[in-house]
Amino acid sequence: MTDKPDSIEAWLAQLGRPAADRDYRPGHARMQALLAGLPLRRPRLRIRVAGTNGKGSTAMMLAAALEASGCRVGLYTSPHLRRFNERIRIDGGEADDASLAACLERLMPRALAVGASYFEVATAMALICFSEAGVDAEILEAGVGARLDATTAVPADAAVLTPVGLDHQGWLGDTLEAIAGEKAWAMDGCAVALSSPQAPAVMRVLQAQRPDLAVLAADEAEALPELRAAGAHQRLNAALAWRMLRLLSQKGMLALRQAEALSAIAATDIPGRLQRIDWGERRIWLDVAHNLPAVEALVPSLAGLCDRFEAIVVLTREDRDLQDAAPLLQPLAGRLVIGRGNDREAVFRVLDAQIGAQGAGDYLVMGSFVTVGLAGEWLERMRGSGA
Repeated sequence: MTDKPDSIEAWLAQLGRPAADRDYRPGHARMQALLAGLPLRRPRLRIRVAGTNGKGSTAMMLAAALEASGCRVGLYTSPHLRRFNERIRIDGGEADDASLAACLERLMPRALAVGASYFEVATAMALICFSEAGVDAEILEAGVGARLDATTAVPADAAVLTPVGLDHQGWLGDTLEAIAGEKAWAMDGCAVALSSPQAPAVMRVLQAQRPDLAVLAADEAEALPELRAAGAHQRLNAALAWRMLRLLSQKGMLALRQAEALSAIAATDIPGRLQRIDWGERRIWLDVAHNLPAVEALVPSLAGLCDRFEAIVVLTREDRDLQDAAPLLQPLAGRLVIGRGNDREAVFRVLDAQIGAQGAGDYLVMGSFVTVGLAGEWLERMRGSGA
């Protein structure tokens, strides 16, 4: 290459489909080729987080608690809301453009040669950044499944499984058992494995693969302090993080500062998860619930936000359909709008009509990470214009 790309997304666009995580390519061969020969330093502790919903929130809470216990922490999550750098964090701060560009300059020739995907390259970038920063602990959120996911191409010490439901059926299978079988591989090679409460069909699969699997008890969430993250479902994520930390401590794998870690979990701010943004007399909540299990987990918390939403706007990408969530959402809103919206023009047009042209009240915008990121951008524009 003669001229270097001028942005991280421009670098990644060379892979062909920078539309993020829909170019899933199962298998570890490309990841192994990307990482071959690199002097990667393995951290003292590496934790995988897999499941269908709640992975990102659980990972962020784990990271905050580990930092509060004195660890340098590398956190890898996906997708991002506004910019790629959100995916790779060290001690709570986003990776800077210069570090990411240096990774890409090193990786891109090899990535193009082996046909690596966007997610595989992103995962390799995270591992390089964490190694060069000398972190003590890494937290890797799985992308799709676990068995053939890029994040399981490197060994780990512990695994957390959040609730497993039907999603990504085209890749993982059409039944809960098939999907659980894919995600159970997150536990492979791990000294510690913990699961949230699961449907019986899922639990049978997990326990068959891991008879010593620790399972979160329903009452463990009740003992937690009040959380900054809104939503009753966040208590489950917090309880998972807290139980994992205690398991690691019991096995001598972590010097846990209990009071500081618990406070850090409670204080964790999680963008895009019932995130409230006020605009004049409008109160707008943004949430990345984008499949039926996520909506089912979210609905019990919605009634506590307001008496009734003026509108709930659900915008999904073209390969998803949340019409099956309509019966759950319709009773909560004066208007329920479900449609497609994965580009700026489409999202802005719908929000202009359903929120911008309306008056005071409460509104909820849901959908993919791209949708919610664009909704945040739209709100910045509207608030900045003084409209």
